[in-house]
Amino acid sequence: MTLLERVQRKDCNVGVIGLGYVGLPLAVELALGGFRVTGFDVDAWKVGELNAGRSYIPDVPQPDLAKVVASGRFAATTAMDRLAEMDCIDIAVPTPLRKTKDPDMSYIVQAVEAVKQHLRKGQLVSLESTTYPGTTDELVRPMLEETGLKAGRDFYLAFSPERVDPANPQYLTKNIPKIVGGFDQASTDIACALYGSVVTKTVPVSSTVVAEMAKLLENTFRSVNIGMVNELALMCHRMKIDVWEVIDAAKTKPFGFMPFYPGPGLGGHCIPIDPFYLSWKARQSGFEARFIELAGQVNGSMPEWIVTRIADALNTVKKAVNGSRVHVFGVAYKKNVGDMRESPALDVIEHLSRRGASVTYTDPHVPSFRTDGRVFTAIGASEALAAAPDCVVITTDHDAFDYKELVEKAALIMDTRNALKGFSGAHIHRL
Repeated sequence: MTLLERVQRKDCNVGVIGLGYVGLPLAVELALGGFRVTGFDVDAWKVGELNAGRSYIPDVPQPDLAKVVASGRFAATTAMDRLAEMDCIDIAVPTPLRKTKDPDMSYIVQAVEAVKQHLRKGQLVSLESTTYPGTTDELVRPMLEETGLKAGRDFYLAFSPERVDPANPQYLTKNIPKIVGGFDQASTDIACALYGSVVTKTVPVSSTVVAEMAKLLENTFRSVNIGMVNELALMCHRMKIDVWEVIDAAKTKPFGFMPFYPGPGLGGHCIPIDPFYLSWKARQSGFEARFIELAGQVNGSMPEWIVTRIADALNTVKKAVNGSRVHVFGVAYKKNVGDMRESPALDVIEHLSRRGASVTYTDPHVPSFRTDGRVFTAIGASEALAAAPDCVVITTDHDAFDYKELVEKAALIMDTRNALKGFSGAHIHRL
């Protein structure tokens, strides 16, 4: 029986390497769909939690995880030698940037190295990690072929980019269309069969590089448009125009316009990072992606500009940043999640601290965090406001915050998210 037939019958073992925001939802969805799934991760704590049926990812409901663990269709392990038992292997590991804005491929290399040590004929290896165009064919395939096995002849190879949007209740793993690009047609067919058995729609493309580029286009589109609207916010501030009212007016156009919103900067595992993967790869081809680079510069400068605005707000009450007590509401990169990857709030806190401010924070999703060598612990909102900070800064607009209480009790507010829309007062300053 061929691998394609076994996948179609769900009579195969599936391994998912990386059990974070991308890998775990996919692994559980595959297990719910009837596959035998093994999750691989180097973090022993994660493995222990999962095997006990406890989910640490909000997008993976506890009952779903407990169900597939109890049924025996899902188990987690740190033992990479068990990759030899897998018929299909999905790699979903982080792809961060180095400080030089070059791709850090170390997690992918580590995962592929583990697969290579246990690669056998007839397996499918599919990469999900967002990366630069050419990674699958130029990095992953040569590493796997060092075994003497050849892609398209001895094993199957594909790229299928993740499209996870944490805390989005409408679009989850199951109903987000899945782009699939294989090394050859057989690889595409098998990967489509695997993913298509648990997602509502697969979108096959002609190659791995097209699939890789499509993912980068999606996130670069957002980065560039957010960069544009952030620059518009700077312009409107200089011209004394309410940028939020401008956006609200523009978005009434039923065609040809999509609203994007300014903020304290970009955060998360994709949008602040992926455009730099694309511009880095473009430079390898002798092409300068000026538009993309400029958007990155604008977005990257926002935290420092927010601190300048905080300083201006404090000046209105004859106070300096140095020596002021500033309380930050929200340190996660987006509302209603606890994910702090690339969160602009961290840069805001760092800039404030460097200017001599004493900074505290409230975030119901982040009990504590470490940055710049220091450990911060969350303070309850009411307790924080009772301490009468000199300025409150809204950097993440969580639904859990009581904005009415904040407006009534805070002496000075810098709202970077328009969370206080509908509220008024001389003490409220908006981006």
